[in-house]
Amino acid sequence: MVKVFRLLLVVGLMLSGIATAAQEEVTITARCQANIAGGEGWRCDNFAAVEEQVEQELGINLTLNIIQDSKGWADYKTEFVLAAEAGEAPDIILSGHEDIGAWAAAGLIIPLDDLIAQHEEFADVVPNLWVSQTYDGKIWGIPQDAEARPIFYSKLLLSDLGWSDEEIASLPERVRTGEFTFEDMLATAEQAVAEGVVEPGKGYYHRWGNGFDWLPYYLGNGGEIMTEDGQLVFDRDAALAAYELIGSFVKRGVTPETMIGTESSAIYAEFAPAENVLFYQGGTWQWADWARNYVADLGGNDFLLENVGLMLFPAMNDGVPLSLTHPLSYMISSGSEHPDVAMALLAAVTTPEANNRHAIDSFHLGILTTQVESEAYAANPVLSGAHYMLDYTRFAPNTPFYSAWSNAYWAGIQAAHTGTPAEEAVELAVTQLQNELGDQIVIR
Repeated sequence: MVKVFRLLLVVGLMLSGIATAAQEEVTITARCQANIAGGEGWRCDNFAAVEEQVEQELGINLTLNIIQDSKGWADYKTEFVLAAEAGEAPDIILSGHEDIGAWAAAGLIIPLDDLIAQHEEFADVVPNLWVSQTYDGKIWGIPQDAEARPIFYSKLLLSDLGWSDEEIASLPERVRTGEFTFEDMLATAEQAVAEGVVEPGKGYYHRWGNGFDWLPYYLGNGGEIMTEDGQLVFDRDAALAAYELIGSFVKRGVTPETMIGTESSAIYAEFAPAENVLFYQGGTWQWADWARNYVADLGGNDFLLENVGLMLFPAMNDGVPLSLTHPLSYMISSGSEHPDVAMALLAAVTTPEANNRHAIDSFHLGILTTQVESEAYAANPVLSGAHYMLDYTRFAPNTPFYSAWSNAYWAGIQAAHTGTPAEEAVELAVTQLQNELGDQIVIR
């Protein structure tokens, strides 16, 4: 009996060895842009954490090459395009969702709808985020992180202005319901300047350069960038309202003339201590930076929780508050020889446990509906408290022509901010759009 058992054991081991030897050898390369010091290393490190799990699930021998990159976005994206054209692209590339339109149209990445259907993990993604991953009726990316781009406010300065604790605590909800509008915010900033609570020009700080943060002024005034059938548009009335509003900030004394062009570090140094600037338009991920690098000596995160709040971008002419989200996306290159394995890796990191590692360390919002229920995420009052903003979020469209649209819109912003009449700023933007996009754009 013992001899038989030993014989069966030997045979079993031999068969196991044959099976192991027969396992497919697969190499997957993933490249991620990440600010390691800012806690963003999990963008690619999460793959290493699930490598063995995917090997066992697929019955393969997986060799994982991770390229963790901290270079500037422009160079990073250019290198991917050049590598793809040379047939040397990584299997998985992380980038902003706005690249989906251009890279899909150029054939550099593949649609993922069929692969998504094979993994139940993706059913947990916040539904609104799939909008940012879609181009030409197909899904081309998997959200890696999200954020809200809210308005931050100083609780300390609102208190100095005479607001009660209850009024301060209820501000985010009053913004959410439309009771406290963008005009109310500017009026409050004007009052703070008039009463000497803040110095002139320090009632409202907005973005210092070109970027997605300028879109709420256009979208909140009823503007549309791209129709459902993919037609790029520019709405004169919405742009006029946006430029009039942007041009009013300096005139009303709530924003400095030098706001555009100011270094972000200088803005953070002024706002984070909560005693200089009343309202600031920023991004949720900046909270961690402030806690670590600007108010650490005052108490870091605890100080911010006590003295700084955040709310949706208050309603403008369309009566609806909003936020803006710029999700980063995992995409699979068209040159990948193993897209099924790449997708299995993406599914394995699209879980509350894996995404929490990145979200909490880098102060980004989670991408999953069940993350709010997880103990680690719920224990972070800013992230869990801001998660509702994803229900109100808007995105830049995925189109190869967004950069041209954005640059023309930005030209009008710069003009309006420096005193050019809003009507002239609109015509400046329209002329640039027509020159660069021709019949690719409809001017309304």
